[in-house]
Amino acid sequence: MDLDVFVAAHNAEWQRLAELVRRGGQLRGAEADELVRLYQRAATHLSIVRSTAPDPALLARLSSLVARARAAVTGSHNPAWREVGLFFARRFPAAVYRNWPWWVSTSAVCMVVTGVIAAWVAGSERVQATIAAPEEIRAMTRQGGGYESYYSSGPASSFAAQVWTNNAQVAATCLLLGVLLGIPVVLILWLNVLNVGIGIGLMTAAGRGEFFLGLLAPHGLLELTAVFVAAGAGLRLGWTVIDPGGRPRSVALAEAGRAVAGIALGLVCVLLVSGVIEAFVTPSGLPTWARVGIGALALAAFLVYVFVFGRRAAKAGETGDVDAQYAGDTLPAAG
Repeated sequence: MDLDVFVAAHNAEWQRLAELVRRGGQLRGAEADELVRLYQRAATHLSIVRSTAPDPALLARLSSLVARARAAVTGSHNPAWREVGLFFARRFPAAVYRNWPWWVSTSAVCMVVTGVIAAWVAGSERVQATIAAPEEIRAMTRQGGGYESYYSSGPASSFAAQVWTNNAQVAATCLLLGVLLGIPVVLILWLNVLNVGIGIGLMTAAGRGEFFLGLLAPHGLLELTAVFVAAGAGLRLGWTVIDPGGRPRSVALAEAGRAVAGIALGLVCVLLVSGVIEAFVTPSGLPTWARVGIGALALAAFLVYVFVFGRRAAKAGETGDVDAQYAGDTLPAAG
């Protein structure tokens, strides 16, 4: 093959392809088709040159051109930092917002049940006697006792890591086991509600109920909200098994499952914040109003994040699912 003749015959096509690649996303429909056609021809030319006349300079030119054209045709990969930004700016808050009827209802029911248990325990010495011996209850509820000393039982940093890990496991369990018709989620919620209700009831019976709530509120406002979000999403996943909403059950579960996995990742960060508050703010020497105020601000920031940014993203069509290019193709289903 005469290399000079080959270059002269196709040089105009290569220059045109390079021009289209430079313009990128500004191409009109016909120009986009032309880009694809010229990219395919340039790839063929590169193959011909490699096999018949491997001139180093021409190979370098065509290889670079074909690589840039391939990126323009197929789309370049988004940087990891951009995906992380999109997740926290749109996908996570939208997924939490879309589940709000489930987790708000869950939180309301749990709060009512907690109050009933606390009142039952506080008002009945017989119930208290079934929980622990009187000496053990006094040891837990007295000043500096078990309920109070728990929050300063170790170095703040290691305590924060322990609390974070435990709460993240509870949230992940609620989310991932929700697929079992939501039954494990109900059991986990019951255990948490029972423990909190008993604690409030015993401390109230000892005349230290307000003090105990002052210990719970700084971190508990955000922590319990995160657990309720996880439980609500898990219950919704369980309901998807029962009622996939007119879609094939496998498709509905795949979409809901990917959104739930995203919620789990986002809640890890939320629970990190509550763990830091529990380790550094709850046992601090700050007055109760200041500690509770910090917890209230953290909760308010989360709710604004969900009901402002999440609502906006959901209204724009964000579902919390991954991009379609990562989700895979699905077969059409009859309506």
